[in-house]
Amino acid sequence: MKTATAAPANKHQGIYEALNILVLLLSIILVISISIDAFKNHSIIIRGVYLRIQLWVCLLFILVFVLKLILTNNKWRYLQTHLIFLIISIPYNYIFYHYHISFNPEITYLIRFIPLIRGAYALALIVNWISNNTITSLFTSYIILLVATVYFSSLIFFVLEQNTNPLLTNFGDALWWACMNVTTVGSNIIATTTTGKVLSVLLSALGLLMFPIFTVFLSNIMKNANKDKHNTTDLD
Repeated sequence: MKTATAAPANKHQGIYEALNILVLLLSIILVISISIDAFKNHSIIIRGVYLRIQLWVCLLFILVFVLKLILTNNKWRYLQTHLIFLIISIPYNYIFYHYHISFNPEITYLIRFIPLIRGAYALALIVNWISNNTITSLFTSYIILLVATVYFSSLIFFVLEQNTNPLLTNFGDALWWACMNVTTVGSNIIATTTTGKVLSVLLSALGLLMFPIFTVFLSNIMKNANKDKHNTTDLD
């Protein structure tokens, strides 16, 4: 009886792991597609690689959501904890573009955030998977989180300011802006949009929080090295 009960659980666990891997791969595809369009100065709203593949990726996301909902025992709790995943999995931009639905400038500006939010969520899934790896140290997780945040912040900044900021000519400028802000040095590229200004503040705050961790980590390395050297000297 015990074995018979454990078998379905193990079977479901295997399906869950397969679905998680599928979500991870799809997340990587989303991040890469957004990056490609950003590098080529394509709009991720009305054309480019992202618009062509987002429909199928989003449909697969929804399929994963439905399958996990069917397999889980507490369906209501699953809906509560994964509702945001379902919301961002709907291919809004493709639907609007395919059916020629237009909005006023304010709504259009908000629509620009949909693929960025989806990409940010996908990147968060990737970072979470790497951080949960048992062979990944806490310090490595901090590095991954910092690099991922800087990279995607530069993507958001580039997408939102490329047509309004004369100082922003390519993605390299946006990446430079993000790196300089996260180090709290400041960049010669000044944000012109509200979102860009908010990102500037958030990146500086992130730098103030993260870099002391690096200092503590390096101090511990030096302290342990000196301690080992001292112990070796005593043994001699």
